[in-house]
Amino acid sequence: MGFPNLSTTLIPHLLLIIIVGVATASPPSVASRFSKFSLSKRAPRFLTKFSHPIKPHQHQEYRYETRYFYQQLDHFSFSDLPSFPQRYLINTEHWVGPDRLGPIFLYCGNEGDIEWFAVNTGFIWDIAPRFGAMVVFPEHRYYGESMPFGSGDVAYKNATTLAYLTAEQALADFAVLITDLKRNLSAEGCPVVLFGGSYGGMLAAWMRLKYPHIAIGALASSAPILQFEDIVPPETFYNIVSNDFKRESSSCFNTVKESWDALVSEGLKKNGLLQLTKTFRLCRELNSTEELANWLESAYSYLAMVDYPYPSAFMMPLPGHPIREVCKKIDGCPDGTSILECIFEGVSVYYNYTGDVDCFELDDDPHGLDGWNWQACTEMVMPMASSKDTSMFPTYDFNYTSFKEECWKQYRVVPRPQWITTEFGGHDIKAVLENFGSNIIFSNGLLDPWSGGSVLQNISETVVALVTEEGAHHIDLRPSTPEDPDWLVEQRTAEIKLIEGWINSYNQKKKTSFNM
Repeated sequence: MGFPNLSTTLIPHLLLIIIVGVATASPPSVASRFSKFSLSKRAPRFLTKFSHPIKPHQHQEYRYETRYFYQQLDHFSFSDLPSFPQRYLINTEHWVGPDRLGPIFLYCGNEGDIEWFAVNTGFIWDIAPRFGAMVVFPEHRYYGESMPFGSGDVAYKNATTLAYLTAEQALADFAVLITDLKRNLSAEGCPVVLFGGSYGGMLAAWMRLKYPHIAIGALASSAPILQFEDIVPPETFYNIVSNDFKRESSSCFNTVKESWDALVSEGLKKNGLLQLTKTFRLCRELNSTEELANWLESAYSYLAMVDYPYPSAFMMPLPGHPIREVCKKIDGCPDGTSILECIFEGVSVYYNYTGDVDCFELDDDPHGLDGWNWQACTEMVMPMASSKDTSMFPTYDFNYTSFKEECWKQYRVVPRPQWITTEFGGHDIKAVLENFGSNIIFSNGLLDPWSGGSVLQNISETVVALVTEEGAHHIDLRPSTPEDPDWLVEQRTAEIKLIEGWINSYNQKKKTSFNM
């Protein structure tokens, strides 16, 4: 069944639109006073660099066995290189087995501990019994416990050891693992459906395109596959974050926009950095205002990503509609309160909603085990900018020269900004997917700043865009709750129908070929 028949069930909450780009950013003003903040701006990480999620306990409803599979370090070389153990989580309690062509649901692991993604991707667990599906969560190489060279310290040592941390190698890991698993279970005929959110969603879409013989379809949630090489305006991400704040309160938006000047002015005063340290209750004294600016910018960006309609703890423990709560704090400051004190009250909703934090750490990955910085400096080059009029952030343009210099300084590598679009495509995406793609769902919520870099239009009957006006970062993959709004229930219903269609079509063709 094609999506045009489904769309009538989704009512106006599901919008099929394109975000219109904005004009080129104006010359830097406030941002020119933040050296790194303005010049070396990388794309915000999908996972927050200032929150360090606690390793989750195994939830009772998500039972799985932890296994390890030895992967080739380099799938595209025949050199005698050491293999490494890739961790994966597996559950077969609902699987109906190979004789009934029981499907395999594979989540494409992201840039982090796979257990964290497993317990935050309840949609797969919720629908597995309905489909009689096996559930597999493979971990992305160089993250969690899936470390080459025996340890993270060695794996992250330099550009030589990090060279095998690429999306291409990760996809090959998934392909080899699932092929071996199916062979061992005599399940070669069982269909594989891919799932992924954020970077994992990008991997799911790319894997469906690169390995169509491995997987019959992919649900790519919040997957910004177009956030590369001038395909979308570089201001898009921060414009969406800013709009999320403005829709809640224009005065809140304006306060944040004005706060950067106040931050710079305070930092230039005698003992200004010490005063900022006290105002924001930092655990150590600031070395520069840009440290604090990055910390604040991070909070605003992630608040937009997780602006869910109900309480959650994906990035941080947060209330429902967290941006609304932040703006209430900022707008509700008593007369005489300084603008920076109001900002502190607001960001405390993000960094300290539980009230358990005595002081705030600004250190970014003190152990140096940060694979995403490496990926951003090599192939995941996502240009970002901030426009003067539309954004609440300091104005700056993407400066590739400065970006390249920073990557060389940190890793001794030169970024390859055109590689991802060469490897996976991106330009003229409508024609490419229409001609060569099938069975991919691109789901996005327009509150999510990454939605501006994703596919927001139906491409064909089998490459479908599900776009929700009130949705945030891969909310559809989260566990279902009694608080789920109607539009979210409808979105998941549409996804289930499409996946059912893929599996039924596959089984029918399998049956037809067998009878012949």
